[in-house]
Amino acid sequence: MYQILSQSFQSLADTAIKYKAAYQGAKPFPNIYFDQFFNDDFLSAVANEFPDLSSGEKAAYNSPTELKMASKGEGRFSPSALQLAHFLNSEPFLKFLQELTGIEETLLPDPYYEGGGYHQIKPGGFLKIHADFNKHKLTQLDRRINVLVYLNKDWAPAYGGDFELWDEDMKNCKVKIAPLFNRVAVFSTTSKSYHGHPDPLQCPADRSRRSFALYYYTNGRPAAEVKAFEEAHGTLFKAREGVAGDNKMKKFTRTAAFIKNITPPFVFNLIRKIFIKD
Repeated sequence: MYQILSQSFQSLADTAIKYKAAYQGAKPFPNIYFDQFFNDDFLSAVANEFPDLSSGEKAAYNSPTELKMASKGEGRFSPSALQLAHFLNSEPFLKFLQELTGIEETLLPDPYYEGGGYHQIKPGGFLKIHADFNKHKLTQLDRRINVLVYLNKDWAPAYGGDFELWDEDMKNCKVKIAPLFNRVAVFSTTSKSYHGHPDPLQCPADRSRRSFALYYYTNGRPAAEVKAFEEAHGTLFKAREGVAGDNKMKKFTRTAAFIKNITPPFVFNLIRKIFIKD
């Protein structure tokens, strides 16, 4: 059994206190990343056991808004990934997030991994800039925090795949985070926390952008955020002005919204299956 955390992050409580001001004051919305967060041998095991999501049970997204794959539930998690997931859903890590983020409502994990778990993007893949769905499909809890663990060793800048954080007006990318091995990104999710990996991946054919994602929820959210989250909504994609691929995405999202408004739910879900294949 490996030690999970690196020596530098053995005291999660001290780490949260040390970095909470930086996190809560970050622009364009609360965010931070940590390098060498996990024990290197432990996270190497997670990376080495990462399955190719091209086959087997998965969620596959193929549309002008996203081209990526993700696991479903924890059925495909390797032994080390299962250990990682259970740690990230544990009391010590939840207390760390609570202190770091300053969220007053009690943070809750997602044992169903709705949208979380293994994520894989192959060459040419992308995830356009967006704000996340706001309610958990099963529990109806409010989504508040995303944690992303990157698993990409020897990742060259030319490969692209930077995680981007954009301002509310979608005028400027304020933060870029390279998806380097043992880098952990944490950020708050609201209806205006626009983020993504919007440009097609340029890595070699035998490589892919791999990460492990966990999301955290509360029962209710601050009054200042309630109005924007009055109704449950899915992922809200946003176009960057003047980008050809994003203009195509904008037309696609408008068409999808129109079809959804005039189509019975069961018919719309059948159409949706074309783009999200279980």
